[in-house]
Amino acid sequence: MTATLQLRRALKDTLAGSVFIGFGLFFAIVSTTYEVGSPLNMGPGYFPLVLGGVLVLLGAAIVVKGFVAGDGEPIGPIPWRSAALIVAAIVFFGVTVRGLGLVPSLFIATLLTAFAGHRIGAISATVIAGGLMILCVLIFVVALQLRVSLIGPWIPV
Repeated sequence: MTATLQLRRALKDTLAGSVFIGFGLFFAIVSTTYEVGSPLNMGPGYFPLVLGGVLVLLGAAIVVKGFVAGDGEPIGPIPWRSAALIVAAIVFFGVTVRGLGLVPSLFIATLLTAFAGHRIGAISATVIAGGLMILCVLIFVVALQLRVSLIGPWIPV
């Protein structure tokens, strides 16, 4: 089997693994600008460095799996609508979390990402958004005591 044919077979896994490796290297390199510390005395750069290393290892494993697994499926069309909705949700949350507050920003962002799926209806998307919003409030505000307003100054109460 030629190297070109093998690369063509592993294209999906090679691309996915490369993305993981790229993000992992980025996190690892940026984390060195902070104090890393040691496992017993962790600095602010410790977790991003470990996470970056794990992402690089995971990406390398995905690339190797692509070459070992053999035949792969063609990449196919890119779901632009889904990609746009997910990017819009992330940008919306980042721009509005301080003004609208955690609850409305998170609900709308989650609702947008739920609609990125092709087979999801309005009721299912609303239930998913509500459930994830409640879960995030319980985890971040109640359990971790993150200081973020639930309802922001843009919404008159």
